[in-house]
Amino acid sequence: MAAITASMVAELRAKTDAPMMECKKALTEADGDMAKAEELLRVKLGTKAGKAASRVTAEGVVTAFIAGDKGGMIEVNSETDFVSKNDSFIAMANAAAKLVAEHNPADVEALGALAYEQDGYGPTLEDVRKGLIGKIGENMSFRRFKRFEGTLASYLHGTRIGVVVEFDGDAVAAKDVAMHIAAMKPVAVTSADVPADLIAKERSVAEAKAAESGKPADIVAKMVEGSVQKYLKEVSLADQVFVKAADGKQTVAQMLKAANTNVKGFTMFVVGEGIEKKVDDFAAEVA
Repeated sequence: MAAITASMVAELRAKTDAPMMECKKALTEADGDMAKAEELLRVKLGTKAGKAASRVTAEGVVTAFIAGDKGGMIEVNSETDFVSKNDSFIAMANAAAKLVAEHNPADVEALGALAYEQDGYGPTLEDVRKGLIGKIGENMSFRRFKRFEGTLASYLHGTRIGVVVEFDGDAVAAKDVAMHIAAMKPVAVTSADVPADLIAKERSVAEAKAAESGKPADIVAKMVEGSVQKYLKEVSLADQVFVKAADGKQTVAQMLKAANTNVKGFTMFVVGEGIEKKVDDFAAEVA
């Protein structure tokens, strides 16, 4: 039996918003397996355990640059929200997105090697990053980026969420879809595009919940399939109700059809997604 530490309980609670004792029980049952414990909590507590998806746990900005048929989007992280609002930090992030679009670097190292000067630092983007670290006194890093080619639309929700949509058709409709994606956070364009591992995980949770109902096997099977189909509609862009639908019923697919527009793909970055902040003194509280 794996030892369940206070820091493990704290980490699981940060991910799920579940009560401390429930987190400890789940970790004990899962023999310390964090992913399994999170799944157990989802079965027991339902949607409460999914709240982590809407909460960011690191600071920084997402910025995008589009010129003609080329674009770039990047997430640049900082240690504090204060630095993420610093003019020099934001200028560097904006410049990095432009460099991504213009030069298509292979990775973060290649991006850092590109020519760029700012605030007296240079001659490369990496030199500027290091210079600003020394000037501001806080670490910062280029976490991830993506380059795009084609007909593009983007939407930035402040500096925390960035979306780039690849499309054919009406630019206004595409911009509206980008805004919708930032609000509703679909994982794929259609249900057929939802990753198999996500479907398998959702099916596993649905099976565990249905099994607790005590109903006959055929009813349980229908319950599971119903839950999976509901999940697919909730996370598929085409099936989601469009956030600006006047009747509150029109789906994104219906809106796009009316606008004679086709969304070929989209990318969304959320600041800090998948990164956990250190929670000061929480381990002591759990202990």
